[in-house]
Amino acid sequence: MGKSQQKKRQTRRHNPMRVPDSHLEKGLAAASASSRKNEVILPIIQKMESVDPSERKWACVAVSNLIQNDPSTRRLLQGKNVVGALITRLSDSEEEVVIEAAGALRNLCIDGGFDICAEMYNKNILAPLKSFIPKISNTLSQYLATPKSAPDSAQELIYGFADNVITIIWCLSETSNKAMNAINQISLIPFLMSFLGARETLPASTVTSAAQCLYVLTDENPPAINELRSDAAYTAYLLSIVRPSEPALNVNGKDKEISNERALTLRVLCCGILRNISPIPPPSVAATVDLDRDVVLPTLVPVLSSVALLEASLRAQELVDKDESVTQLEKLSLKHAPKSDHKTESQIELERLEQRLRTVQSTLEILTGLCATLPDPVSPSDGPETEGDGEDEDEDMDAETDEDAVPEEDNTQLPASSAPAYFDSLVYPLLTLIQPTPLSFPPLAGPSPHPPTTSVLSAIHISALECLNNIFLSMATTAARRSLDVDAENGRKLWHEIWRSLSKVGTEISGAGQERRREMWGLAAGVLWGVGNIWKGALVPDSDQVNVLIQFCSAASDHVVKVKCIGTLECLAQHPQSIDANKTISQYLLSLLLPTSSTPTEPLLQTVSALIDIYSDETLPYDTNFRQGHYLDALVASVEGVRRAVKSIDRKKERDLRIRGEEVRDNLIAFIEYRRGLGL
Repeated sequence: MGKSQQKKRQTRRHNPMRVPDSHLEKGLAAASASSRKNEVILPIIQKMESVDPSERKWACVAVSNLIQNDPSTRRLLQGKNVVGALITRLSDSEEEVVIEAAGALRNLCIDGGFDICAEMYNKNILAPLKSFIPKISNTLSQYLATPKSAPDSAQELIYGFADNVITIIWCLSETSNKAMNAINQISLIPFLMSFLGARETLPASTVTSAAQCLYVLTDENPPAINELRSDAAYTAYLLSIVRPSEPALNVNGKDKEISNERALTLRVLCCGILRNISPIPPPSVAATVDLDRDVVLPTLVPVLSSVALLEASLRAQELVDKDESVTQLEKLSLKHAPKSDHKTESQIELERLEQRLRTVQSTLEILTGLCATLPDPVSPSDGPETEGDGEDEDEDMDAETDEDAVPEEDNTQLPASSAPAYFDSLVYPLLTLIQPTPLSFPPLAGPSPHPPTTSVLSAIHISALECLNNIFLSMATTAARRSLDVDAENGRKLWHEIWRSLSKVGTEISGAGQERRREMWGLAAGVLWGVGNIWKGALVPDSDQVNVLIQFCSAASDHVVKVKCIGTLECLAQHPQSIDANKTISQYLLSLLLPTSSTPTEPLLQTVSALIDIYSDETLPYDTNFRQGHYLDALVASVEGVRRAVKSIDRKKERDLRIRGEEVRDNLIAFIEYRRGLGL
């Protein structure tokens, strides 16, 4: 199984794009037809240029109101150059207009995603943003030095403004390498670290935004990595946030719950920053710590079981059902300036729920890279810290199972085995997180009832699958595999849980808006391949599952997905007693070698390799299919096609694939000679 399937983290997925456009038709006409707010768009744009500052402020606030969970209205606003108008307002003579314009741009970044961010960058939004950095820093220093120098309302305004500016920069940094290079020219690391340094006195949301921005900026971005890594005080402080020595603030009730959630989000992000900049050089105290084993895993693994996804989904649906915010927004009169914060209790709770889920998503993204190179297996008795964490994780996982499993499926605990210590503590909660909920994907007939929740739930499922994919790829080449080989029950349990997840995803994955369903199937195929590769010969192929894999492979346009399906089928075909399943799979694989099949090069090579592996041992019971089906003749007939395919691979552009192709071609010729020599 090729290492090319192993990813650190899916490229640029930090940006919490909350309302995907994919279910909408293209073009402004389609957006106009689907939006119920078309008639208010023009007045908003007109008032953006008004001589009356209160009307300019109103227009900026109205943009934020209208785009909430409404991509069609956002597109209409884009068509009227709302981005350019808002960027112009960042240089407004009235401070309140500037603040509201920044808030509207921040919401456009988050709700609109990469296209809007690219538009903002092209319209030079970084020029005004860059001028705000020293102003915010100076004001922040004054407030911290003399807290009573300004009223609370003024402090809240500047903290909120800083939050908006930081979030816009965070989103822009993911837009393109050009945007990242431009952002690297701004002295952001000291600016952002100052918020973390004053986290006890600043709003948690602003501090978290600064940490999120640092997390993104240090993701494979050498200038930011080197600047942060080179200052021992910075790295030591990040470590102190993850492993606080001081007790939490003495608060009770809901305030305590909110405080703990925000503190956890900050710790998770700081774990991600530390991983991004590792290895950390001396003299930082962080250089003396095994970050993955002693900091990241103990901090992040319990987070995986901190939220019951099914319960969260049901609660979100309840809140959506009783929320009347859309009606309230549509009743806003153009004669009255809306308040900048008019959220209902349901909306506030929905945002809190989304933030809890986003913390789990960030945790999974960080763990994805770690799962590719897990620390050596450690016994829980090796140290008190590991032991304590293990106990906490077990309690959390039990709670999750009670809340999130239906009675007939409450048997997903993997059996005890000689697996590495991290196996049960990590793999089991990941299996829980791949199970879809009623809100995980948009309905087949239209958009989700609450796109932000759907977006984060599907992102959690996908990130959990990426973690599992990397775990099994890693295990396939380590001593961990040898300890698992003897425990076939583990493999069967894993296999069952992955297919249980896919049954909830469903097979209707074509059409607009169903991209995440397709992505789930593509990633799951890789995880199934990993499981099948470790427990090859121990998994009994199910005819329905085999047929689904064959159909998915045939329908997939992505060559990588085809390779994964072929690899999984190869593993299933090697169950010694499943002669009929072996025949079904091998006949399908042989059909991919026919000249009329037009199989792409990589899947073709994987098919040849699979057939060689399946029939390399002529003593196995299913080898009768090879002999009775005259497979040798079919392989001989395929040689010329394989030669042509290999010859067509560009040595310079695809050197590794060319080397692999030549190896497979040579193996095929040698295999044919071997089988001929047997005389069977």
